Amino acid sequence: MADDSLGGPEDDFREMMRRFLAGEGDIDPAKLAGAAGLPADPAMIARLMGQLQRAMSAPVDGIDEKLAREEAGRIAATGALTPTDAEVEALRQALHVAALWLDEATAITQLTSEPALLTRADWARRTLPIWSSLAEPVARSIADALTEALDTQVPEQLKAMMGDASGIMRSLGGTLFSIQLGHVVGQLAAEVVSGGDVGIPLLPGRDDHDVQAALLPQNVAAFGQGLDISADQVHLYLSVRELAHARLFRHARWLRAHVISAITDYARGLSIDATRIESVAEDFDPADPESLREILSSGALIPPKTEAQLAALGRLETTLALIEGWVDVVTADATARLPRADAVAETVRRRRAAGGPAESAFATLVGLELRPRRLREAAAFWRAVTDAVGTEARDGLWDHPDLLPTGDDIDDPSRVIATLQAGPVDDDAFDQALSELLADEGDRPVEGDGPPVSN
Repeated sequence: MADDSLGGPEDDFREMMRRFLAGEGDIDPAKLAGAAGLPADPAMIARLMGQLQRAMSAPVDGIDEKLAREEAGRIAATGALTPTDAEVEALRQALHVAALWLDEATAITQLTSEPALLTRADWARRTLPIWSSLAEPVARSIADALTEALDTQVPEQLKAMMGDASGIMRSLGGTLFSIQLGHVVGQLAAEVVSGGDVGIPLLPGRDDHDVQAALLPQNVAAFGQGLDISADQVHLYLSVRELAHARLFRHARWLRAHVISAITDYARGLSIDATRIESVAEDFDPADPESLREILSSGALIPPKTEAQLAALGRLETTLALIEGWVDVVTADATARLPRADAVAETVRRRRAAGGPAESAFATLVGLELRPRRLREAAAFWRAVTDAVGTEARDGLWDHPDLLPTGDDIDDPSRVIATLQAGPVDDDAFDQALSELLADEGDRPVEGDGPPVSN
């Protein structure tokens, strides 16, 4: 049993924090950088220590979005190559042709915002606000748990020496989480090929209801390497796919808020118990700060999902699968004239199913994977609906959230197809029938009424 008296054998984690906050520590900054998942680069270490010192003097609660955005942009720009003018022009032409092909495959109209060609750093900076909103609930939950652990477990004598340790720990924790988030988003920027590559709309257009399509030329070039498929076919397929994704979210104006709120509601349901922090502290070796990064990357701080979260996760995954399945079917129809379209499509599916290291890191930070698990079944559903009723009736299912198919519909599309084949209710005929019904009711005597009584 640990001795709680000051100067006794307190656990290593508390002693490390006391020495660090009191300025007595001898922690190697390079190891601290490693614990935060950052490379042992002297410039990076100096930047990290400066950010932590600022956090101690200017408290930060939650995610410091400015810090995360700067870190994301810096990481994304590291080692990035500038695409040639010819590569950029080829993608512009592909986007133009893709828009025309897409008009033949969907009733959903074109975008109002011009598609963008972004550098990795631009993508990271512009998408960071969405990533920050998704991760904020987890950051606050971890900060709350750290504060609770400090308040309930640290001896009173140690609290007196540490002063406002709770506030400092929240600020330090928020700063480290912000740096980690920026690092993850910066790494994601090296993996994605487009604005909608992760399945959710990350780039708003001219207004809150608009969505901008975007491609990352450098990453598109990397995607096509080793496929033995001509670059123009890869460009056209990825352009069609990105435009289809953006068009869907612009058409279904409710869909963006629906998906984002579902994810944030799920994240807000996370409640990290202080005992989990204590468990991590017991396994932490101050002589090896790298072990802290391993503990964090293992997801040890993310609690098991509750039944309510599992239900919410199921609904979210169904929505994501319906989105991706629709995009797959529309893209397949629009690119039918491409000889190697099927090969590119299969590469996209495998890549999305496998995910990348940065996506896995984000799943660890938020406790949520953004990959749809029923993609092939959802694509089969949309194909059956398309074959049965055509593109216009199919795309009308996105007009309102109440029309969105369910998981049961994905398993058996017959009910949706039967409803669509029955056709919409004729408003004029409905109004005429209702008028006639009301007229008939008005002509009928009220029950119990008799002939008028004469005096």
